[in-house]
Amino acid sequence: MKTKRTLAIVLLAALMAMGQGLRAQDKAAMQQYQQHLAALLERVATAPTDNERYLASEEAVQVLERALDEEESERWQWQLPTVASVLTSPDGRLRLFTWAVVRDNGEQECFGAIQYYNDRDEEFQYSLLNDKSDEIINREESMLGPDRWLGSVYQEIIQTSHAGHTFYTLLGWNGVDNLTDRRVIEPVTMRGGKPQFGGPLFRRERNLRRIVLEYTNNAMVNLRYEDQFVEEVSRQRVKVKGTNRYQVVENSKTHKEKMIIFDEVEPQVPGMEGLFQYYVPSGLELAYAFVDGKWELRNGAQGRLADKKLNKDFAPLPKVDPAYRFK
Repeated sequence: MKTKRTLAIVLLAALMAMGQGLRAQDKAAMQQYQQHLAALLERVATAPTDNERYLASEEAVQVLERALDEEESERWQWQLPTVASVLTSPDGRLRLFTWAVVRDNGEQECFGAIQYYNDRDEEFQYSLLNDKSDEIINREESMLGPDRWLGSVYQEIIQTSHAGHTFYTLLGWNGVDNLTDRRVIEPVTMRGGKPQFGGPLFRRERNLRRIVLEYTNNAMVNLRYEDQFVEEVSRQRVKVKGTNRYQVVENSKTHKEKMIIFDEVEPQVPGMEGLFQYYVPSGLELAYAFVDGKWELRNGAQGRLADKKLNKDFAPLPKVDPAYRFK
């Protein structure tokens, strides 16, 4: 006759075996979703017509939605073609899937989803992203939700912290049309357990919720987050020895600092303000450094690195290697 202890051990072993079986089953399901999604994204990049590319993208959204409904899908390590960006925050609480459909006329529309940990419900949830770029007028001042999103293919998630709070900032790109490209610096915040795009994290710029750089698509505009050597110049009024005169003396010092550094853009010629197809880099680099919970602008920061990294560029959208295979 089996004792209670023996029965407990048998029951525990059965539960463990069942759990292992479920984990293997979940893994197999996620692998199938990944392969299906990868094939659809290849069609998004290579299909010959607008209609075929949009149909592939719409089906990709449906497959991604089913995958994110899977239990513990947040733990899956995605491997997708380079037409899509999959970014996960260092703490694992935020993940973004984004890609763009390029129309025959050069216009682009972005698609994707945001997966996030809801502290209030104590579980991972997700929202699909709905690109409403054409309807958003005050782009730098608007707080936006997933259903009204300034479409971007995100290239980096920056995670920072201050006073016990964690902050996320996204760097993104959008090839708007055959005339202009756009880059964005965009915080992500949580309101009522739901993600919001944009946030008041830019010091001394009270109404600014994101940075938007729009410029001619013939130009290369850098946007990156990295260590930079920054030269700071201070000016001091000093009395000239032996006289009653004063002169201004400049002192400079260099230090290394982690920052978002980017090219300032401006019209090529006066009078073209607001016509972004005529905007080009001015030759001046600007930078945001994270200081006491805010992004602080460093005008004329002129970052310097001995081995300057190239920007992680998404323009133009790469074609998928036909030899690409999943392992």
